[in-house]
Amino acid sequence: MNTQELIITWATPVFFLLIGIELLVAKLRGRDAYASSDAINSIGLGVISQLVAVFTKLLSIGIYAWCVQHFALLRLPVHSAPVWVGALLGYDLCYYWLHRMGHEVNILWAAHVVHHQSERYNLSTALRQTGSGALLGWIFYLPLAILGVPVEVFVVVALIDLLYQFWVHTEQIGRLGWFDRVFCSPSNHRAHHAVNDRYLDRNYGGILILWDRLFGSFVEEDGTDPPVYGTRSPLRSWNPLWANAEVYWRTAQDAWHAQRWRDKLLVWIKPPGWRPADVAARFPKPAFAMPGERYDPPIAVPLKFYVLLQFALLLGMATQFLGMAGSAALPVLLLYAAYQLAGLCVLGAMMEGRRWAWWVEGLRVLATAVLPLASGHWFGIGHLDGRTASAFVLVFGASALALPWLRASSLGASQRGECMTAGP
Repeated sequence: MNTQELIITWATPVFFLLIGIELLVAKLRGRDAYASSDAINSIGLGVISQLVAVFTKLLSIGIYAWCVQHFALLRLPVHSAPVWVGALLGYDLCYYWLHRMGHEVNILWAAHVVHHQSERYNLSTALRQTGSGALLGWIFYLPLAILGVPVEVFVVVALIDLLYQFWVHTEQIGRLGWFDRVFCSPSNHRAHHAVNDRYLDRNYGGILILWDRLFGSFVEEDGTDPPVYGTRSPLRSWNPLWANAEVYWRTAQDAWHAQRWRDKLLVWIKPPGWRPADVAARFPKPAFAMPGERYDPPIAVPLKFYVLLQFALLLGMATQFLGMAGSAALPVLLLYAAYQLAGLCVLGAMMEGRRWAWWVEGLRVLATAVLPLASGHWFGIGHLDGRTASAFVLVFGASALALPWLRASSLGASQRGECMTAGP
């Protein structure tokens, strides 16, 4: 486990503690801040981003290190306070432009959109991160490499910039006076996440909001026009794979349907929402209208507790995955990541009410109960002792046995809801 993964692992309990405090404060104020399905989806997408990051270090850090070695104009010392301060400011400026281009260039938006898909705004939204951002995001930090910012410094200031942005994703903190004029704050970032005309594509700063004031992209939150969250093409799904692939897929469809080769390219680099005229004419989309209801399919209480339990188990496995990332063989890591991704997708499908999800989840928990006991192994663990193997059998075997009852209770709750809707 590298330094960045170690810090994120240790920071995770703090994140959940703060989420719990935010939830409690919202309850005491009588505010509807959280929905379990939305929070699970957001945190699950954060888990996936961390799983993917294990395999994309070459892009996120490796290319940067190579450029420092071959193209750096200066050899800046690691143990220098001005270097650290300058690197943090420089990183935040580079992040501003990456973030801004993520809203102005469609292929970059395809990655960044994941962070904006939630129709709620709370601390779990901060953990909602893309799995594909590393594909092109590294390009924007190359100026720091050319200036000679050491890799060690770059990694730490990147983490500082990322961790800072966690706390600004909340509606429970109001305006902060002078702080709002200098730094990215909850008020400033609420405006950034809104789809209202007033706020759209503004306030890109990570730590400093001064960049937005300097480059003309700042807007102040207005109490008479409360932010409405989400995207102008709502996701309306709890499938984390679709959340990451949605814009890529729709853009690829438009590129395929475009008649001119020029438009096949432009659809990727134009602003989000741009479509070739011939494609828009043949495959029209409805005009944007401010959303009325949030996407939140009903879920029976017993099923909700089941999903929360399985999600907590997958979070524990993700922590183990990060711990073994530096020593395990690549095929093992790929297989373990695929197992966790499949688990998150199935839980999302269950929250959506997909019938096939019950059978797939049954196979998943049965396999997780039986295979460790039969083989005596688990990912990253060469030999399971009897207690650990028995724990797998007990937890996941009980989960498999509970599924038929959960399905019956969920169908009953659904039918009662339909009867109430159809009643006089």
